[in-house]
Amino acid sequence: MAIVLGLAAALWGIGLAMGFPRSYRFAMIATLLAGVIALHLILPDGHPIRQNTGGEPELWIFVVAAGFFTYGYAFLLSALRVRSKPAACESDQSSEDQGPFSDTELTRYARHIVLREIGGAGQKALKDASVLVIGAGGLGAPALQYLAAAGVGTIGVIDDDVVDNSNLQRQVIHTDASIGMAKVQSAAKAMNALNPFVTVKPYQRRLTPEIAADLVAEYDLVLDGTDNFDTRYLVNEACVMARKPLISAALTQWEGQISEYASHAGTPCYQCIFPERPDPSLVPSCAQGGVLGPLPGVLGSMMAVEAVKTLTGAGEGLRGRLLIYDALYGETRIITVKPRPDCPICD
Repeated sequence: MAIVLGLAAALWGIGLAMGFPRSYRFAMIATLLAGVIALHLILPDGHPIRQNTGGEPELWIFVVAAGFFTYGYAFLLSALRVRSKPAACESDQSSEDQGPFSDTELTRYARHIVLREIGGAGQKALKDASVLVIGAGGLGAPALQYLAAAGVGTIGVIDDDVVDNSNLQRQVIHTDASIGMAKVQSAAKAMNALNPFVTVKPYQRRLTPEIAADLVAEYDLVLDGTDNFDTRYLVNEACVMARKPLISAALTQWEGQISEYASHAGTPCYQCIFPERPDPSLVPSCAQGGVLGPLPGVLGSMMAVEAVKTLTGAGEGLRGRLLIYDALYGETRIITVKPRPDCPICD
C-alpha cells in the first residue's frame, strides 16, 4: 500500500512542478488507482504485486469512490459560491442599482414574490403602477397603508380634511399627534415611514369637476373611499372618460360593500348600479348613525386586495360583482351586477 501512496505523491509532485492544473493532477492519481484496481482484479490471490499494493481491490475501490465524492462535493460548493456572488458590473453602479429591485426590496417583498399568482413579474408590475386614492379617511387609511406596504410605486391621495380626534377610532393611518394636520400630509408621513421605496403624492384639496378628469388620467387605477354620493358620481364619470378601472367601497354602521367598475371592459359603472342618490335617512353618516371601528379596516383592506389583484392579474376580481359584508351577523353576500342600458355615463 505504501508503494501506491508513494507513487501517488510522486505524480502529484511532478504535476505541481510542471504547472498542471489540480484537475489534471487528480486525473493522474485516479489513473494510477484505476490501474492498481485492474491488477488486483486480474492477478490471482497471493500474487506479490497484490500483496505489496494492499492485498484486496475493495480497499482501492473505496479510496477512489471517497476521492470522487470529496472532489464532487468541493466542486459543487465552489460553483454555488460563484453563483451567489453578484455579477461583475461593467460600470461603476453598485449591485443595489442593478435590476428592478434592491436587495432590501427583495427581502421586503419576498412573501409576495413566492406567491405563484404574483411572483417577481407581479411585484415588478406593482412597482411600476400608480394608484390614486380618493379620501384619506376610514376606507382610505387601511387601503393606503397596504398599498404602500405592498410596494405600489406611486400612490396619490387627495383629501381636503384635517385629522380630528373623532377620526382616530377607525382611521388608523393617523395618530394622536396628527390631530389638526391635513389628512393627506399625515397619511403621506405614515406611508413614507412604512415604505421609503414608494412615491407618495398628497393633494390637499377637494376633488372638483375642474381637476377630476386630468388627475384620474395620470393614474392606472383609482380607489374611491369617499363618504358622499356627489364625489362618488364625479369619480365614476372621470374613470369612465379616462377608461380607468375604479374600485369603490362604502359603509354605514355595521355593513359595507365593495366592487370594481370598469365600463371600458364591459362591466357596469358605479352609476349603473346606483343611478340615484338614496334617501339620506337610509344611509346616515358616521357622525349621525355611528360606525363600527374595525369595519372600515375590513373594507379598506379589501380595496387594497382588489387593487393588488387588478395590477398583477392575480385571481378573479370583483368586476361585475358587488360584495356586501354584514359585520353584525358575520355574513357576506355577492350580487351579480350588469351594465344598465340607459346609464347616462357609460351608455
